[in-house]
Amino acid sequence: MRDLKKNQKQSKKVRQNRLNKKSKPLNWRKILRRTLRVGAAVFSISLFVVGGFFVTQLLLASDLFRVDQITVQGNDRLSEVQIEALSDIDVGINTFHLDLGLIGQKIEENPWVKEARVQRIFPRQVVISLKERKPVAIVNLGYLYYLDNQGEVFKVLGAGDNLDFPIVTGFDHEKAQQHNADYAQYLRQIVGLLDNLEKRKLFGLDQVSEIHHEEGGGLSLFTLAGGVQVKLGDTGYSKKLDRLERIYEQLQPKLQVLDYIDLNVDEKVIVRIERLNKNGQS
Repeated sequence: MRDLKKNQKQSKKVRQNRLNKKSKPLNWRKILRRTLRVGAAVFSISLFVVGGFFVTQLLLASDLFRVDQITVQGNDRLSEVQIEALSDIDVGINTFHLDLGLIGQKIEENPWVKEARVQRIFPRQVVISLKERKPVAIVNLGYLYYLDNQGEVFKVLGAGDNLDFPIVTGFDHEKAQQHNADYAQYLRQIVGLLDNLEKRKLFGLDQVSEIHHEEGGGLSLFTLAGGVQVKLGDTGYSKKLDRLERIYEQLQPKLQVLDYIDLNVDEKVIVRIERLNKNGQS
């Protein structure tokens, strides 16, 4: 009972103390100062936005920024006229109306274009910089396609396209279209092999008519003269071709009677001379 009375007395004292506290008068000067600062900030932002809007409208309407020059860089196969048509840029359009990313995408729809970058050069110029694809072989996938120097199949051959490239065979069209990871790796290997052959003098790219992808993953070459199969397997192409070049001058006059050349045995070149004739007799 004593504790209860004690607590009641303390509660009364607390309430009395709260009632006895005097409320502080409002500092109207401070409030006014803050209000003026906020108002000035809002006004400045509004003025900036409105001013920016009007400046933007003036720029969009100004003749100073109307495109009068389109420059194309990096094009070799495609002409400037073709690139300008792909870009769909009208001379006289305001440069700020151009969607540079979309223009680049339009140009890249052409199979010869690997990459297109579009830039504004103020006040009136647009520069289009290209990376074109470089074909290194023709891949037979039912239809003939170009293979570029990055190992990508990129274009069906049409009338007037250059056929003076080695033929790549042994690939399935459906898997190639699905971007099969193994196929992509094999195609990059073929590009590496083509690059190796291009640097050689005795048995170089001009001696090869076809590169065949074997079912197990290895590669074979076929010579331009005589169509002789050169078995390379799936690794160590450079060393194997070095071995072939050491005796190729002796083999070259005999290509018409050779069946195949096998480079898959270490430090050896195996040559089969006997060849079946058209009647199937040796």
